[in-house]
Amino acid sequence: MNDFERVLIAGTGPTSLQLAVMVKDRPGSVVAIAGRKSVRSDGFFLAFRESDRKVRVDVQNDKNRGAAGECVVDELFQGFETVAGEWRMLVLAVTADAYTHVLRQLDDRVLARVRCVVLVSPTFGSNSLVRNFLTSQGLNAEVISFSSYLGDTRWPEGVPADRVLTAAVKKRLYIGSSRGQSANLDLLCEMHHRLGVAMEVVDDPVEAETRNISLYVHPALFMNDIALNAVFFETEPVKYVYKLVPEGPVAPSLVHEMVAQWKELTEICRQMGVPGVNLLRFMVDDSYPVREESISRRDVERFERLPSIHQEYLVYVRYASLLVDPFSEPDADGRYFDFSAIPIRRVFVDGAGRWEVPRMPKEDYYRTKVIQGVARHMGVACPTIDTLIARYEHALEDAGRAHTDRPLSDAFVVRDFREDVAMICDEIGKARGDRRADMGRPTT
Repeated sequence: MNDFERVLIAGTGPTSLQLAVMVKDRPGSVVAIAGRKSVRSDGFFLAFRESDRKVRVDVQNDKNRGAAGECVVDELFQGFETVAGEWRMLVLAVTADAYTHVLRQLDDRVLARVRCVVLVSPTFGSNSLVRNFLTSQGLNAEVISFSSYLGDTRWPEGVPADRVLTAAVKKRLYIGSSRGQSANLDLLCEMHHRLGVAMEVVDDPVEAETRNISLYVHPALFMNDIALNAVFFETEPVKYVYKLVPEGPVAPSLVHEMVAQWKELTEICRQMGVPGVNLLRFMVDDSYPVREESISRRDVERFERLPSIHQEYLVYVRYASLLVDPFSEPDADGRYFDFSAIPIRRVFVDGAGRWEVPRMPKEDYYRTKVIQGVARHMGVACPTIDTLIARYEHALEDAGRAHTDRPLSDAFVVRDFREDVAMICDEIGKARGDRRADMGRPTT
């Protein structure tokens, strides 16, 4: 039996449906979806039952037709603790801060049979975190990290249903396994190749995890006064994530912090023996391209060697160049598609009647706190990361005092994520020790 014959997908978001269709495309695969019990997940399971577990993926663009399809999900589990049976592959399609929470809820007998854990949207250190948890349980499953999810999949009507829309598919993803090359890694690459995604296999899973643009740009974009006011306090006017001041937060000071934070994360990677990224190349080649007239290929390739002020100038030009989609077709008035009009979401009341923080910046807080914790463990100074987190936590505390009319979710609590950071650092310490041991062995 190969691991793809029995696949359990943990998560009740749109991505779980896309992943189910991809896995079921392999003949003989049995797929189950499990989710936590919550007000929001009730709608997900209801939609599944009404469709007799049949799901469908539509695509917005015909060039992504490889992602389209439909399938029947073999089993559903409402509540992770209800999962039963043998599942060889566990796909964690939940947020990175929920990984150990999900693993702890699974029955020990179920977890003991898992041979491979796939992290769909991990963050820096997630592979180390999951490996450390499994080791503490006496388990030795392969753990595979993607750099990020394959694209943009959403509920067409904004609420859970039996179909989803994949609006975009990424050009390239990075992937790494705790076991180096493996059959599971090869099959995952094959599945994504069929969707037109170029897969780049890296030696170390943490290298794949550092190839996520959110790590480098979201902290600066959301942990600034303009964005924080828009998230926690202001009701109008709407502010937009990628627009320049005053419509959004993008300003030379924000770009200065973005570039500085990139350098701090690059130093952490260097200390771990992981290659860093050329931030500008990552932005224009792996994310959204700009016209050659805006940023030349020469500037992209030499970005890491340029003075800081020149680097900041180029990053600012990159954001200014994407205020409109530079490759869209203009209308009769010469107007291009308003590419940067992504509104900053405000705090909201969730299904349980509590004030909740949107995923951006809620997830970014966890990611950045983990990086800060690893940096401190390794003795790497990160003053910019410290400043961004302090600014966010100050806003959290002010917002908690301001929103007293309803209960607050735990997203309003200043946290250190100490347990996750300790597990990640423990695993990093083991890896560094192994590398030192390898360096000390005589060659033959």
